[in-house]
Amino acid sequence: MKGLMQQALGDSWEKLPRALKSHYQFSPNVDIGHLDIDFPAWMTPYLWVLQRCGALLARQGRKVPTRVAKEVVADRQYWYRSMRFPDGQTIRFNSFWVSSGDNRLIEFVNPIMGLEMEVRIIGSELRYDGVRFVLQLGPLRVGLPEWLILGHTTIIEHAREGAGFAMDFRLEHPVFGRVFRYSGSFVTQVRSSSNPISVP
Repeated sequence: MKGLMQQALGDSWEKLPRALKSHYQFSPNVDIGHLDIDFPAWMTPYLWVLQRCGALLARQGRKVPTRVAKEVVADRQYWYRSMRFPDGQTIRFNSFWVSSGDNRLIEFVNPIMGLEMEVRIIGSELRYDGVRFVLQLGPLRVGLPEWLILGHTTIIEHAREGAGFAMDFRLEHPVFGRVFRYSGSFVTQVRSSSNPISVP
């Protein structure tokens, strides 16, 4: 079976470094690593609201231990993110992916709110570019321009020397500039279907 990323990339999938293929494989797997999380202080109230809707998080940190468990169920890939801060607080940020045709994916942070993105390979890097935010209202999918919500999304991932990969997620608003960023490094641990991942 092909995972959603492999479907979106098509023949370009073969250009991905091994670490990124492991990260996006169909089989259940877990990424273990850390994140740096940064945003302007004035964004905190807005992010607090979004966090309660299932989107992003309203706390900054450096080298925050992070675990991302993934599994595919039917036509969806589920992502279960768990970040543990130095004071012991654990924040979870979960989502699921669906295909949007061609080289596009939609990541839903709850059954209604999602972000549609295009994916492509540039050199040895995997790049996502936000296309629009979406609201799923029953069978109706309504598109919203990026600037109306948070701004343009970019994600860049590349393999690291030895093992693992690094990622950089940014939200850039055309008026307010960079409003959110998290970046970090991870190593993927594979789990067989007979030994499924545990959801944090």
